[in-house]
Amino acid sequence: MNLGQWIGLITIVICIYILWQIREVLLLIFAAVVLATTLNRLARRFQRSGLRRGLAVILSASLFLIVIIGFFWLIVPPFAAQFQELTYRVPKGLERLNSWLDQLEARIPPQLSPYIPDINSLSKQAQPLINRAVGSSFAFVSGSLEVFLKILLVLVWTGMLLGNPQAYRRLFIRLFPAFYRRRVDGILDQCEMSLEGWITGAMIAMSAVALMSVVGLSVLRVPSALALGILAGFMNLIPNLGPTISVIPAMAIALLESPWKSLIVLGLYFVIQQTEGNFITPFVMAHQVSLLPAIILISQLFFFTFFGFLGLFLAIPLTVVAKIWLQEVLIKDVLDKWGSEPKNETELIVFSEKPKNDKSQANSLEDETLK
Repeated sequence: MNLGQWIGLITIVICIYILWQIREVLLLIFAAVVLATTLNRLARRFQRSGLRRGLAVILSASLFLIVIIGFFWLIVPPFAAQFQELTYRVPKGLERLNSWLDQLEARIPPQLSPYIPDINSLSKQAQPLINRAVGSSFAFVSGSLEVFLKILLVLVWTGMLLGNPQAYRRLFIRLFPAFYRRRVDGILDQCEMSLEGWITGAMIAMSAVALMSVVGLSVLRVPSALALGILAGFMNLIPNLGPTISVIPAMAIALLESPWKSLIVLGLYFVIQQTEGNFITPFVMAHQVSLLPAIILISQLFFFTFFGFLGLFLAIPLTVVAKIWLQEVLIKDVLDKWGSEPKNETELIVFSEKPKNDKSQANSLEDETLK
């Protein structure tokens, strides 16, 4: 390798290192891009009905804020009341269980008495774990503050991108060589359409899960059925793991009524997730985003391992965008054309290192691309 190649290699390594160090910031920017793309599509629908751009943007952003505020308004107060009651009833239940075990121990033969568990001894053994959990509550509060600041930052970036999306789009396209900018513009259009398809499919699946959960929990007369159903629908944004997380508060609240009702709730969520996973999601996503289930699971594990919970939450849109760029750039523009001669003028423009036209024609092509 000559000096120029060594300099290029070192530059690439330094760039990869810098990108790795700011990976969390890049994920937050990507989240803002996804949210801005969604709201921009909604604003365009309002524009088609005759509204001006500014009013359409304000209306779409207002609807989004109303949905977010309504979500927390429906979720937080019922959960706070139910879990406060849960912290009161669980010790009472443990005392009742201990008295029942004492009565059972008095009736059984003395040989079996050592095998009867003692709740008091179990509580003493669990005391260090309880103290550790209480001690980590301050870390949880600080972590919640950090999450709130990140959400606020994403919302601010979303507002900036939504205000003038074409300016940021042109800025991104200018990062590529002039002969490839028209191609990048087309790839961005495909990414936007695929993200819209994923959002549509996810909203349909979320609504179906939320509706089935609310109906099922209402039939079982579980308190806060509406809040639990909305939470189950929202957690469905995280395939495979989200439904498992959403069943925990539902079972905990059902435990206030009776242990058997908690088991029935577990069975209800299992049926709902089997219905959603085997019928709703495959049908919807097959028409919106063509991703294999194994690819989804692998992407979740990959992004969660390297980027944490935020990567897990954004695993599907990240996979959708990465699939398009790999398919269009690596497969179609490189691998499919490897060793073949360009057949038309478009391929000459795309694959040549320098444009065949003169400088004025290249500038006109660039201007046409960025319009």
